[in-house]
Amino acid sequence: MTHPRRPAIHAEAETEAEADQGSVQLADMDAHTFRDWLARDPGPVLVPVGALEQHGPHLPMGTDAFLSTAIAGSVARRTGGLVAQPFTYGYKSQQKSGGGDHLPGTTSLDAAALIHLTRSVTVSLFRQGVRRIVFVNGHFENYQFLYEGIDLALDGLGIRSGDDRSVLLLSYWDYVSDDTLRKVYPDGFPGWAIEHGGVLETSLMLHLRPSLVGLDRAVDHPPADLPRFDRLPVVPERTPESGCLSAPAGSDAVKGRLLFDQVVEDLSTDIRVEFGLETSNHTEKA
Repeated sequence: MTHPRRPAIHAEAETEAEADQGSVQLADMDAHTFRDWLARDPGPVLVPVGALEQHGPHLPMGTDAFLSTAIAGSVARRTGGLVAQPFTYGYKSQQKSGGGDHLPGTTSLDAAALIHLTRSVTVSLFRQGVRRIVFVNGHFENYQFLYEGIDLALDGLGIRSGDDRSVLLLSYWDYVSDDTLRKVYPDGFPGWAIEHGGVLETSLMLHLRPSLVGLDRAVDHPPADLPRFDRLPVVPERTPESGCLSAPAGSDAVKGRLLFDQVVEDLSTDIRVEFGLETSNHTEKA
């Protein structure tokens, strides 16, 4: 029995090998070094976004933030960027995508709170001289509220098309290629709607944070069969008892590394092209 599991020592770190190269986390950097970095026309500041949400009995509640932060860290190294503190709370878990906000352990923000947080952080980064921001979302329900917060920040600062300041918003799973999906799900991909606590997240965590995964506690059950509508208040018994919308059976660290490496490479390429950045394998220290 491996539960309770040893907590992560540094939740903001990327892979162990990359952490040995020196931190790309803003939280680890002094303000004067950051000032010098800004003066060099640098890469982007990446903002990981997650949630504190139940992921069944085998994954930690911080899974969404762990994954988005790890991806952001590796992308930062390849684009000459830095990583801001993650948003570790997210918008309300919904029954058809996260099991539901009624489940213990899920601690959520309302829409206004997430919008204002996003707006404030975006405005603050731009006012300090950051020109390129990338929000890396790891919690499905966050997306439109992040979009609204960014849009309000740009409007308030008067940033319009053609300005050299801009923001990219994405969810990391949108970068998982069809070829990778075929390798990770050899029997067929069940669909993004029920990938909560399932093979993708579990495999990524086995690659990145294996000490936090308790496969001995994982439950194998059929995928959730949910209606095409949302009913409020929720009908609790429609969520599988595990809290997962699909089972993690078939998860392993090899699949996790495949997912991670492919997403990081493709996302890094998009950012370099979109922002006109030269290829960078590491962030140059000030």
